[in-house]
Amino acid sequence: MRQIRELTVDEVDQSIDISANAYPGMELSNRANRIRYRERLNQLELDPAVHSYGLFEDGEMRGVMRWFDFTMNFFGAQVLVGGLGGVAVDLLHKKEKVAAEMVRAFLQHYKEAGSSLVALYPFRPDFYRRMGFGHGTPMYQYRFLPASLPKGPTKADLVFLEKADSERLRACYERYFQRTHGMMARQSDYWDRILNEPTIKVVGLVRDQYVSGYLVFTFEDGRHDNMLSHSISLREMVYDMAEDLNQLLTFLHTQADQSETISYCTQDDSFFYTLRDPRSNPGAMLPHVIAHESSIQGLGIMYRVLDVPRLFEMLEDHDFNGVSCRVQFEVEDSFLPENGGSTVVAFVDGRARLAPEATPEVRLSLDVADFSSLVMGAVGLGKLVEYGLAEVSDADYLGRLERLFSGPKPVCLTQF
Repeated sequence: MRQIRELTVDEVDQSIDISANAYPGMELSNRANRIRYRERLNQLELDPAVHSYGLFEDGEMRGVMRWFDFTMNFFGAQVLVGGLGGVAVDLLHKKEKVAAEMVRAFLQHYKEAGSSLVALYPFRPDFYRRMGFGHGTPMYQYRFLPASLPKGPTKADLVFLEKADSERLRACYERYFQRTHGMMARQSDYWDRILNEPTIKVVGLVRDQYVSGYLVFTFEDGRHDNMLSHSISLREMVYDMAEDLNQLLTFLHTQADQSETISYCTQDDSFFYTLRDPRSNPGAMLPHVIAHESSIQGLGIMYRVLDVPRLFEMLEDHDFNGVSCRVQFEVEDSFLPENGGSTVVAFVDGRARLAPEATPEVRLSLDVADFSSLVMGAVGLGKLVEYGLAEVSDADYLGRLERLFSGPKPVCLTQF
């Protein structure tokens, strides 16, 4: 008989064994790495928003996972979003639907908690897409010369931030969270942990006693035969205004004499416009055309809708771009069948309300994975229709339906 429950303190070491075998790249067989990982788990256990679960069969642990209670900016509304991470299955019990059962329990938990959305970073996108998760905004890795960045008139407001600055740093992130769709709120102690890590550097722009922008970065080793060779790995860049960005980029520009390259992973697909030379790998060309490699794209975060009617109730104050239309959403959900079916929504001057008795003007049919990407703003409806992933009953309504879901793509800086 199978049971899914929270792990006890005495079961943490066994959960690490399962994770070590599931993710050999974490090198948890190394004693130092295991100790650091155990300490990190101890920190997570102190966070009331993080929950470690295991699947047990006849009392034996078969798989583990972590649930995160996130608050996400969903088009301006702050909503509960469940995060799933650390999914690992005992090697001896793979292909026994352990992971599927754990994911289903996760979905049911957050649906019962009142959430209509969950998110995760997939170990395999196709695996989770079959469970109804849709792609979010892609990640782009840029690698460029520091001197390619613009050099502004000053960087006089920049300082290294220390633990005493954690509250001002938190406030800067909070402002970005408040104005950016897709962002997750962070716990108050997050910045204490970052500022206590000696390998992580945080440079902030301090103006009028508050932090109006910051960079989080580490140094990477360069050539193995040259101790002076290294690069910068830019982990995060947040700012309030264009003037703040100018000083941050100027700081990075001035590292040209010490750092060979800068690598930057971001969901900003236009960042290359800041670069004098946007080539990420000089000499690398895409085949058949004269096109220079400027970044490497990866698919990361995925989203899933748990409750279609509740989703639109959450967005009652959202402006769907002034569109008026009665839409019947036909959502196919084979993994969570109770979430599938028909939902009629009346949009009046951009405001949505459930209208189960209304006669729809148009029907939109699609799988829950693509519906999730659509409502998050990660993909346009026109492309889903073009690719045969969505069907509109009346083509004359396509433009209006596209405007319904037109908006900013989601941005997420939180790893879990």
